[in-house]
Amino acid sequence: MNKTWIIPVIALAFSLGSCTSITDNKADAIVADTAAVKQAEHARTAEDQSKFTAEDVINRFKEGNKRFTTNKLTTRDLPAKVRENSGVQYPLAVILSCMDSRIPPETVFDESIGDLFVVRVAGNVINDDILGSMEYGCKVSGAKLILVLGHGDCGAVKSAIKKVKLGNITELLTKIKPAIEKSASYAGDKSYKNHDFIDLVCLNNVFVAINEIKARSPILKEMANKGDIRIVGALYDMHTGVVKFLE
Repeated sequence: MNKTWIIPVIALAFSLGSCTSITDNKADAIVADTAAVKQAEHARTAEDQSKFTAEDVINRFKEGNKRFTTNKLTTRDLPAKVRENSGVQYPLAVILSCMDSRIPPETVFDESIGDLFVVRVAGNVINDDILGSMEYGCKVSGAKLILVLGHGDCGAVKSAIKKVKLGNITELLTKIKPAIEKSASYAGDKSYKNHDFIDLVCLNNVFVAINEIKARSPILKEMANKGDIRIVGALYDMHTGVVKFLE
């Protein structure tokens, strides 16, 4: 071989070897990341669930909401999550939220399949079916927390303030009337055009729902009194995505 080719050939061989090494390292990292995701998707057991307290769940939600608002949501293998949870479920919480399309609780708290019982209805109001669902989630399935998740500028609340009458919506809106009455001491404009008043009613509507749960479900009230569960409220900020817990 011509000596002038020896150095370039050696350099090329070294370069190829380095590329192979870098590629292998990347492949190893990808395999490691995938393994981590798969491990995280292992279905929660009853024993796993029993180790959580309501306070643990609240802190978990706060951390998840921070990831949501900073665009650092957990990467998940959702098909694997479906398979892992196909025969069992041990969720950590029951969330009652408004049906508003902009507030998906699983996304807002960076949770996934099998993590939450979610009940959604316009205005996050209480009825017998919702109470029964909550009782099932906590007393039967072991959830540690009931969270009533309201949000600012709620359309149902505005409609209730406006006294809208339309089909079955009319009856639903009557359930928000106690929150409007609870806000009667507000000094400013009490119309559906005043965002500050709307947000006050939204806040009081959460407290009304919490009181309704305790007053109308002896099962959940007893569990809360014993410390088996907590019943708390929170408000979602429509502009920032931040959830503020009302503790």
